[in-house]
Amino acid sequence: MFDPEIWRKVPFQFWTLTAFVFGSVVGSFLNVCIHRLPLGQSIVHPPSHCPHCRYSIPWYLNIPLVTWVWLGGRCAHCQAPISPRYFLVELLTGVMGALCWINFGHISPFLAAAYFIFIAGLIVGSFIDIEHLIIPDQITFGGMAAGLLLSLLVPQMHVAFPGPGRLSKPGAGIAASIAGLAIGAGVIYAALRAGKYFLGRQKVELPPSTRIIFTESGVQLPDEEIPFETLFYRKTDAIELQARQVELIDRCYANVPVRLTPGCLKVGEDSFEPEKVLCLEVVADRIVLPREAMGPADVTFMGAIGAFLGWPAIFFSLAAGCFIGSIAGLTPILLKKKHLSAPIPFGPYLALGALIWVFGGYHWMPFYGAGWNGGRQP
Repeated sequence: MFDPEIWRKVPFQFWTLTAFVFGSVVGSFLNVCIHRLPLGQSIVHPPSHCPHCRYSIPWYLNIPLVTWVWLGGRCAHCQAPISPRYFLVELLTGVMGALCWINFGHISPFLAAAYFIFIAGLIVGSFIDIEHLIIPDQITFGGMAAGLLLSLLVPQMHVAFPGPGRLSKPGAGIAASIAGLAIGAGVIYAALRAGKYFLGRQKVELPPSTRIIFTESGVQLPDEEIPFETLFYRKTDAIELQARQVELIDRCYANVPVRLTPGCLKVGEDSFEPEKVLCLEVVADRIVLPREAMGPADVTFMGAIGAFLGWPAIFFSLAAGCFIGSIAGLTPILLKKKHLSAPIPFGPYLALGALIWVFGGYHWMPFYGAGWNGGRQP
């Protein structure tokens, strides 16, 4: 049964189908991670259940892809709609499993498995970032640890490690991983700091005498409410405006500057603790909002990408991510579908750049053909 010659006779297409099925099963688990990690819930307990009616889903109603189609995208118990995201993630993960096998299985099953683990992390991080504008530490720091370990075991992941034959040397994979982690996180951190310095203040012009309401969760402008969590990344971030009128629950002001930080509200010469201010309404013509070029989680996310792929992939993923993200982000703004101040999740675009690299994007590096060794082949 365990004779290698027997397994070599199994058609390659059979293993491709197996990789797709296995990938879709993993995708079902990724859906659990996408739903529960942002909520701080355990991903192993309780078992799969409907978030609406808490109905515990039996195994025969938890078959990837098939169940969602069979039930028409609804819970079998309460008929509440099930997001198409569940089907999409299962399908996407299944396709990625098959593609990893097709592209790397003939080189090494371990290489295919390592890349699949990496891509599974990209999927979870991207979908959470799209829905919640965060990437949990379990994905970023966990990805760094997994990248270091797998680089030690499967150094061929670092396809563009410089110098012919370098990956065959002991410790070459872990060295490439450490360099990728450090450079990846460092480059994004530098971009974050530079973006904060040059683009850290966004002036929003408003119609004359616009009423701005500060709620417990955010700033309510005429056409949108901006959550504080997307504005305040650090203690020094501040919302500033020159108010024609300020209304608190027990007093009013006229023609005074207003400055709100996470720890202090200053109205004219008076200071207040923000959590003790129950009501704040302001009339102004312009507001200055803090702005980030990217979120802090993007730093660790890129560190995880570098840990898996090495530092050459960092620059490719960043360039590709910026190009794709600029098109995807600016298009709805130009079409008046989104406000200029609307946050754009950058993680999915970094992930897409890394995905392109994995499936051959490294061949587009201008220096690849000049002395760089494709680590997958001797």
